[in-house]
Amino acid sequence: MEKIFLKTSDGIKLALNHYKTNHKEVVIIVHGWFMTKDSRAFSNLAADFSKYYDVISFDCRGHGKSSGFYTFTNKEPIDLKAVVDYAKKQYETIYLAGFSLGGALVLIHGALYNDIDKIIAVSAPADFDKIENQMWKKEAWLPTLKKCEPKRWCSVRPSFIYLMMHPKIKPVDIIKYVKAPTLFIAGKKDPTVHPWHTEKLYKEAVCEKRFELFDSIHAEDLYLDEPEKFVNICVNWLAKTKTTANN
Repeated sequence: MEKIFLKTSDGIKLALNHYKTNHKEVVIIVHGWFMTKDSRAFSNLAADFSKYYDVISFDCRGHGKSSGFYTFTNKEPIDLKAVVDYAKKQYETIYLAGFSLGGALVLIHGALYNDIDKIIAVSAPADFDKIENQMWKKEAWLPTLKKCEPKRWCSVRPSFIYLMMHPKIKPVDIIKYVKAPTLFIAGKKDPTVHPWHTEKLYKEAVCEKRFELFDSIHAEDLYLDEPEKFVNICVNWLAKTKTTANN
């Protein structure tokens, strides 16, 4: 694995893990709020995906080893564009796999740029302002405790000004512009982004699409609970057809 840094168009330093396993296709993994590329969930997922593809996993701004402050999808599309542009210099086939707010980011990127081949959106919210985020429920805080990683938690730097004051692109408003085939995955018991979000995005998408509902909770927990099933579904989806992005 190669560790590198990129700079975004607005001057943010992004930390990347690039798993080079001699594949012609690359999967870019996009974590959500309060996670990082080096968390156990995403390190393990990257290792599993690297058996089939090259993998790029990165810290969004305000997380991990990247600089800046997290803006809850307002500025993070700039981060993902920088990573995709980096990947395009080395790969002809690029897939995006996003989790929670990272799921929103991969859909936003697909709608804005149409320069990737396939998308996997896991627990993606239809509208940030309608996220339930019921963190007091045991279904939410118990898994959070099980994923306790003090180093990761201490690395997160949110921008509450952007959280409260700045507008965000609503995935439900742009989903019709996504042309890349998209796999939508949700957790039946998700207390943070209820499954109706992903179901609504799936129904309103006009691209080639598929929907999978896991008997689990939120985002990376779907992978942690059933890693083999999760990886198999993703790999089978990506292998289902070969598409050419409009680069």
